[in-house]
Amino acid sequence: MLQFALMGCGRIAQRHADLIGSGKVAGAGLAAVCDVIGEKAVLLGEKYDVPWFTDAHEMMESMGDKVDVLTILTESGLHARHTIQMARYRKHIVVEKPMALRLADADEMIRVCDAAGIKLFVIKQNRYNYPVLKLREAMESGRFGKIVMGTVRVRWSRNQAYYDQADWRGTWAGDGGVFSNQASHHVDLLEWMLGEPVSVFAKSRTALVDIETEDTGVAIITFASGAIGIVEATNATRPKDLEGSISILGEHGTVEIGGFAVNEMKTWNFETEEPGDEEVLSTYRTNPPDVYGFGHLSYLEHVVDCIENNSPALVDGLEGRKSLELISAIYESIETGQEVRLKFAPRLCRLGEDNGS
Repeated sequence: MLQFALMGCGRIAQRHADLIGSGKVAGAGLAAVCDVIGEKAVLLGEKYDVPWFTDAHEMMESMGDKVDVLTILTESGLHARHTIQMARYRKHIVVEKPMALRLADADEMIRVCDAAGIKLFVIKQNRYNYPVLKLREAMESGRFGKIVMGTVRVRWSRNQAYYDQADWRGTWAGDGGVFSNQASHHVDLLEWMLGEPVSVFAKSRTALVDIETEDTGVAIITFASGAIGIVEATNATRPKDLEGSISILGEHGTVEIGGFAVNEMKTWNFETEEPGDEEVLSTYRTNPPDVYGFGHLSYLEHVVDCIENNSPALVDGLEGRKSLELISAIYESIETGQEVRLKFAPRLCRLGEDNGS
């Protein structure tokens, strides 16, 4: 039984604690939790009857060999710092998205984990949504033929009260905007499906809330295959979340997955039918109760399997870095007003800047 410790006891930690602490992830148990805000640590620790701490170093030193995996669930701008600091304990690390806000920090995360001989997992749970896996299967089998266009849409609602819950939200130093936070999973899915991006042009605005970063934006991506990718992302949908979707258009078929968390198969059309096609819309059409979707359980089971069997991770540090580079290029384009080619070194991208300076 692999024992997990959670660093950070905020909103997303409730999800991880429920899955691991309630025995829903085969082969995984909850060993301890930690948060600098004592009340949060106490609530989660007592709920799952595990030790709680307000200092991560104290937790790791105290628990010792009772911890096999450390899951970092702190605010976005601290993921890199905490990963780099915690690698010294030589426990495998799972980090929520985004893995970092700056490419240089992502590179350092990868380096220190490699040097410590530990695995680094970046959570991209939407890759495990059942409709997404079905789409990936069709991509890998060549059913689309030549890919024409891929589009992801994030039309969610985040009002001022959401951003006011924590002073790091909506800041360049601690969070980034809708592209780096809410849409990061969708950018990852688009890149996973369409392959290597070669350039991007983007525009954004802050439409309905008072924050440093954008709440609305659009990006046009050119991929090495010639396919065009579109990212439409906003937190300014009112009064509630509308959709989180991906659509792929190819010369031989079209697939669209919708719902508000990329979980509802809406279109599955191919020129040449294959066995099982007629059942796809009914089988892969379940919408989850919240925007997290169903993928965290499968992702954490994958983590356990990778560690126990020393098998490669679907999203390790290098794979997680890919979407961060694309998101950084989106921000670079927004700042310069120009198309940005990848691979590139950020110059004007403000993501991860201290106090927006």
